[in-house]
Amino acid sequence: MNNIGQFIAEISIWALPTIFAIILHEVMHGVVALQLGDDTASRAGRLTLNPIAHVDPFGTIILPAILIFLHAPVFGYAKPVPVDFRRLNPQRSGMMMVAAAGPMTNLTLAAVSILLMLILQPHLAGPLAASVWVPIFEMLRASLSVNVALGIFNLIPILPLDGGRVLVSFLPYQAARVMARFEPMGFLLLFLLLYSQTFNMVLSQLINGAGRALINVVGLLYYSIARML
Repeated sequence: MNNIGQFIAEISIWALPTIFAIILHEVMHGVVALQLGDDTASRAGRLTLNPIAHVDPFGTIILPAILIFLHAPVFGYAKPVPVDFRRLNPQRSGMMMVAAAGPMTNLTLAAVSILLMLILQPHLAGPLAASVWVPIFEMLRASLSVNVALGIFNLIPILPLDGGRVLVSFLPYQAARVMARFEPMGFLLLFLLLYSQTFNMVLSQLINGAGRALINVVGLLYYSIARML
């Protein structure tokens, strides 16, 4: 019973930051595509924060819940926002910008979460700490973890992940076409890599390193500005 209660408590802390991180990641792909000339996502009704339009039962709900239960790094995915890369202007650099929008959004959300944690920290010892500020602080900490993991994971240079699309946009046309042919095998390759202890160790180090770097940079900026004020 204690384990079930603890799991429910963790879900209540992690659910909202996880869903928001996944959905905003996808929405920003569509927003950038729209700015570059492709309104496919807009016409499909996907430029909305309404979870119903984006939720993938496994990727948005079941997978993150399993990872929370296993105390593993939490990430997930929503239904991909449709983008017609042929309609982008410019096309190749546009593909890079659309692909990078998702991970960059997550890393920005992580930085904002750190900033809000720093602002909230002095209130954690106040009279409303246990009932109000501590739960909010824990949700921000969950937001930091989820967004860093989601951002770094999606930058892995394997199609159909965002990092793969960024790489394709930089490759010569011939090399890009060859890489694109292997996209249907991308998830299988990723699945096999996730079974590799070495790959998981490197991925964890990248996620932890990115998290520490963000904390240091945001903290330095925050305290520098605070001293000037």
